[in-house]
Amino acid sequence: MLIDLQSTTTLSNGIKMPWFGLGVFKVEEGPELINAVKVAIKHGYRSIDTASIYGNEEGVGKAIIEGIEEAGISRDDLFITSKVWNADLGYESTLNAFTTSLNKLGLDYLNLYLIHWPVEGKYKEAWRALETLYKEGKVKAIGVSNFQIHHLEELMKEAEIKPMINQVEYHPRLTQKDLHAFCQKHGIQLEAWSPLMQGQLLDHPDLLSIANKYNKTVAQIILRWDLQNGVITIPKSTKEHRIIENSTVFDFELSQEDIKRINQLNQDLRVGPDPDHFDF
Repeated sequence: MLIDLQSTTTLSNGIKMPWFGLGVFKVEEGPELINAVKVAIKHGYRSIDTASIYGNEEGVGKAIIEGIEEAGISRDDLFITSKVWNADLGYESTLNAFTTSLNKLGLDYLNLYLIHWPVEGKYKEAWRALETLYKEGKVKAIGVSNFQIHHLEELMKEAEIKPMINQVEYHPRLTQKDLHAFCQKHGIQLEAWSPLMQGQLLDHPDLLSIANKYNKTVAQIILRWDLQNGVITIPKSTKEHRIIENSTVFDFELSQEDIKRINQLNQDLRVGPDPDHFDF
């Protein structure tokens, strides 16, 4: 049930993950980052998503420690995600990258660890490392990011544990219908990065008309659409009013007609790299 910011979905291994979280892509180390994470925790966010390549794990870790103290909650109330970068894919190198991330974050464990991109010839060994970390209890759930259907099929041929999450670019211009259906069939939860298409959809006439109907912003309409499509979402913002606004999506529901209308905006259009044509 999508009741509030603490509402969770249950992953295939039984772990509960919040439907909604804060992304910190391209937010540099420093006061702005620390403040954004602390503000999010203060206003009820329980999921924070970072990655080694973002170069901000230390700040995120500092903000987590300060944020939980100020909010009067415990580390176990939070769901923290990080990702292994392409240069570190491999068995030993992925294990080492995980330890580095954990140390930078200042945490004893991660809730979710992802392979950031499906680098050919490397991601299977990296997955073996994630399985090891999972078995050792150092991470509560493991998954992938930016994997297409063929990458998932290839991985699952040899994987002992199947990915619990696939985090991909997902927004009304890129609805990833086939990939979403494949993930649902195999019990892999889809998660959206860049849900607002880096702001490119905020003045779209169709979305504006839907937003007016519900007395909401376009961002709130898109984020609610994610949730009603069964997709976890992690919008990025550093401004307090926007962090609050983004999360105010639990007090209304889009009609099926409006969901279909938004689905029809799909053009298979990406703002990020195409996983099949990306120079790793």
